[in-house]
Amino acid sequence: MVLDIQKILVSQPKPDSEKSPYFDIAEKYGVQIHFRPFIKVEGIDAKEFRNQHINILDYTAVIFTAKTAVDHYFHLCEEMRINVPKTMKYFCVSASIAVYLQKYTIFRKRKIFYPASGKIEDLVISVHKHHKESYLIPSADIQNTNFLQLLETKKIKYQVAVMYRTVSNDFAPDEPFDYDVLLFFSPAGIASLLKNFPNFEQKNIAIGTFGTTTAQAVRDAGLRLDIEAPTPELPSMTAALENYLKSVKRPD
Repeated sequence: MVLDIQKILVSQPKPDSEKSPYFDIAEKYGVQIHFRPFIKVEGIDAKEFRNQHINILDYTAVIFTAKTAVDHYFHLCEEMRINVPKTMKYFCVSASIAVYLQKYTIFRKRKIFYPASGKIEDLVISVHKHHKESYLIPSADIQNTNFLQLLETKKIKYQVAVMYRTVSNDFAPDEPFDYDVLLFFSPAGIASLLKNFPNFEQKNIAIGTFGTTTAQAVRDAGLRLDIEAPTPELPSMTAALENYLKSVKRPD
């Protein structure tokens, strides 16, 4: 089956580097790739955070499931003049988040842990190996309940700390929405799609997701999921996108 795919929307900010695989895919397959987040993040300030009655220094380890969580954790610590001890351990869902931590702390294997697979389930296995730690989870106002249930199954001591909120990044009335492929990275992105376009009809539009909870959000919305990552064969969204394009569109 060959489809006439011309425009792809990636619901994330445009990559800083021109070496992003997205640009290689655009050139190879003759498609336009637009970067337009469906959601935006608003951080909470120290006053609002204190209302949660959470003392960051009560915890010996931090779990990060997004780069956004990393930013808001360290920004709040700075605002509240909290000196994070060098003994703090960090558990990240992916290698890219672990590397991103270098913006704020020295990368040491003894204190930064992440699964090679980039899967939540494997992150929980890593956390369970250090079950004596007391974990803080910097989070948005909408949590990954599946992840929390996995932690509870393993009897992990944790505290969710809401440090930022996600809100819909609304489309302007005259903003075009004529894409052939939509790529999402969070359930909030799916919610924003339905908020912006309550009468959305998928038809031939392909939908791709990264992460199991985002994939489930597509199914829960009654939409068709055409592209899914990560998988053992397709560990990234770009790998999954290219695999899809190979199956429906000849390279230029």
